[in-house]
Amino acid sequence: MRTIKLIVDYKNRFGTKYTATPYRSGMDKNKLRSYFNNLGYSIQFVYPWQINFENCNNELYLYTSSEDRGLYYKSYIEDVVLGLKLAGAHIIPDFKFLRAHHNKVFMEILRKISNNSKIDSIHSKLYGTLEELREDLVHYNNINHVLKPSEGAMSKGVSHATNLKQLLKQAKIISNSSSYKNDIIDILRSKKHKEYIKESRNRKKFIVQNFIPNLEGDWKVLIFWDKFYVLRRLNRKNDFRASGGGRLSYTREVPTKLLSFARDIANELNLPNVSFDIAYDGDKCYLLEFQALYFGTYTLEHSQFYFIFNNKWEMIEESSILEKEYAKSIVNYIENNFNYLK
Repeated sequence: MRTIKLIVDYKNRFGTKYTATPYRSGMDKNKLRSYFNNLGYSIQFVYPWQINFENCNNELYLYTSSEDRGLYYKSYIEDVVLGLKLAGAHIIPDFKFLRAHHNKVFMEILRKISNNSKIDSIHSKLYGTLEELREDLVHYNNINHVLKPSEGAMSKGVSHATNLKQLLKQAKIISNSSSYKNDIIDILRSKKHKEYIKESRNRKKFIVQNFIPNLEGDWKVLIFWDKFYVLRRLNRKNDFRASGGGRLSYTREVPTKLLSFARDIANELNLPNVSFDIAYDGDKCYLLEFQALYFGTYTLEHSQFYFIFNNKWEMIEESSILEKEYAKSIVNYIENNFNYLK
C-alpha cells in the first residue's frame, strides 16, 4: 500500500473545516485515514520539523498552510514545501499555489502568465509601495478601480476608487508599513547622509484591478475533482463586496455558462481541488480569485447537492463529507498524474 505523508502545523492541524470540532482544528484526521485507506493508500501525519530532506526523493506529500498574523508560520511552511520539491518529493499541490495562498500579488502573477483568457479575465496591476503607484499614475484615468491588499480574506481592506484621488488615498491606507522607531532612525539617517533616499512608509504590497459594474454579487465554486459545489453570494447592502457579507444562498439554478467557465479553468490548472470566486454579469464570467489549498469549506459542507459534467451538466441531490471528497480528489489526481504509481 502506497504511503502519503500529510504535513500538519504546530497545532497538529491539517487543512481547514468549517464545522471542525474543536473549533478551527482542521479536518478530522481519523476520517482522512479511513477514507484514504479505503482507496488503497495509507497516510502518515508528520510535523515539518520531522521531515528528512536527505531521504524524501519520490515521496508523496500533502500539506497544510497557515493564515497566522504576520504569516510567520506560513513563511516557514513555504520553506519546507519548496525544500521538499527541490529534494525530489512529489508535493500536492505544487509550491506555486502555496505561494499564491493569502498572497494576491503572486496569485495575479499566476493569472498573468497563464496564457488563458478565462483565468486572465480581469486586468490587474501589482505594486510593492505607494511610490510605485504614483510613478505609474500616467497610465491611469478617472475610471473605477478596485484596490486589494495582498494578504487578507473576506474582503478585508478591499475598496472601490472612482477617481485618482481616491485611488491614492486608499492605496496609502492599505500599503501603510510605518514604524515610529524605524521612521525616526530613517529621518536621522537622511539628515546625516546627503542624497540618501528614505525608506518608503508604505511598503505593504497591493493590487489594483478594473471594477466590474452592475454586479449583484458573485459565486463561490468549490471543485473536488469532478464535483462542483456552488454558493451564491449577494453583495453587502450599499456595497460592491460580496465576500464576508453573509448574504448566502444555495440555488439549483446555476448558469451552465458559469459552471463551464469554472470547469475550463480547473482543467487548465490541473488541481485535485480548488476554490473559485467568480462574477457573472449575465453575459461574461470573470475569475475574481482562486485558491488551491486552505480555502473555506462552508460551500461543500452545507450543500445538499452538487454538479457533475457527463457530456452535459447534471445536478446530484446528495450531501457530501469533506474528508471523503478530499481523499477521493487526491487519489484521482495522483493516479491521473503520476504514471509510475499506476
